[in-house]
Amino acid sequence: MVSDNKNEATSSSNAIRSLPREDSPLLGTSDSLSSTPKTFANIFIAIVGAGVLGLPYTFMRTGWITGFVMIFAVAGLAYRGMMLLIETRRKLESPLTYSQINSFGDLGFAVCGPIGRLAVDFMILTSQAGFCVGYLIFIGNTLAHLFNPTPNDSGNYLNAGQYIWGLKAKTFYIWSCFPFQLGLNAIPTLTLLAPLSIFADIVDVGAMSVVMVQDVIVFMKNTTNVHAFGSFPMFCYGLGVALFSFEGVGMALPLESEARDKKRFGVVLGWAMMCIAAMYGLFGVLGYFAFGENTRDIVTANMGKGVLSSIVQLGLCVNLFFTFPLMMHPVYEVMERRYWEGRYCLWMRWVLVMMVSLVALLVPNFTDFLSLVGSSTCCILGLVLPALFHYIAFKNELKREELMLDLAMIVLGVILGVLGTWFSLVEILF
Repeated sequence: MVSDNKNEATSSSNAIRSLPREDSPLLGTSDSLSSTPKTFANIFIAIVGAGVLGLPYTFMRTGWITGFVMIFAVAGLAYRGMMLLIETRRKLESPLTYSQINSFGDLGFAVCGPIGRLAVDFMILTSQAGFCVGYLIFIGNTLAHLFNPTPNDSGNYLNAGQYIWGLKAKTFYIWSCFPFQLGLNAIPTLTLLAPLSIFADIVDVGAMSVVMVQDVIVFMKNTTNVHAFGSFPMFCYGLGVALFSFEGVGMALPLESEARDKKRFGVVLGWAMMCIAAMYGLFGVLGYFAFGENTRDIVTANMGKGVLSSIVQLGLCVNLFFTFPLMMHPVYEVMERRYWEGRYCLWMRWVLVMMVSLVALLVPNFTDFLSLVGSSTCCILGLVLPALFHYIAFKNELKREELMLDLAMIVLGVILGVLGTWFSLVEILF
């Protein structure tokens, strides 16, 4: 098995040695390892994404107390999943066995062989492509709301359906992005695009700050009716969105590899997850309290038509537009490694961009799609596979109670994934 691992690593790395892979860190640290503050920043960049913009709408559906508790519960589960991956690598990685386990896929191969790598590759492919579908939905809906609202502006994006050249506004804007995305996704290296991941998070945090300030102002002026708890189907629906929002679980291994003080990585990760969960919870609660039952699936649409609102929404569209090729790159790495021996394949990239764009046209609601992706893929990546790999690696060493925790996490992940996927599909289709 040692030779199989080396052969696979050689075939996938020799041809694309100079190209970033799914295990490439967001902030390159080839010359020196990351200090504790930089490790904290890397974790923040890896986890925080556009999913946060759907949290106020999610809190409206689940109830604000349910939503707040749910965010911290998911943060705890995601933290445990990431630490299980790290513990499993530390056990397996040695000069005599697997000397380099750099990515989630490498760990899957080390634990379960080709089947483990296939499972991880499939989940990475579907989740990353799902993130990009969500980006296009956001861009299309936001631009349609800004430039082509209905006369009554009822707040329903399905009705933001003014036509441009015979196409619905959302459809027109998504297809307008298509030729530019073909060009951006044709770039074989992420060297020129990598700084945009940092820019994206700066814009996200800036937008969140502006939105929260406005939420407080609106809440002080108006009285809204809010509910604390929701139904069980809506709880499962909300879990999918929450799992989507903690989207960087697969980055646990490269993040730990580039940390200078690896013994304190777990502590730094724990504080980072707690801070992110608190920020998410506050953002969701403020948005729901400000707009009540009128909270929209993309909360920035509640900001009205002012100059500041338009700048924030356009800024988010621009950063998601340029983040699209960054998020698609792990998909290309998986496909090119598996089917083209690691060689660059332009037409495959363009076909995938076309498929992602077509899916985005079919899904009207941003948050509904976040819930679907979070339940169907992020749940498996963040909960099921880490616990499964840890159980297999440690089943002859851990106490029975510790192994039962792994099994409980596997069962919980499967149940939540199935229920969340079902209720998300119901919301989308019916």
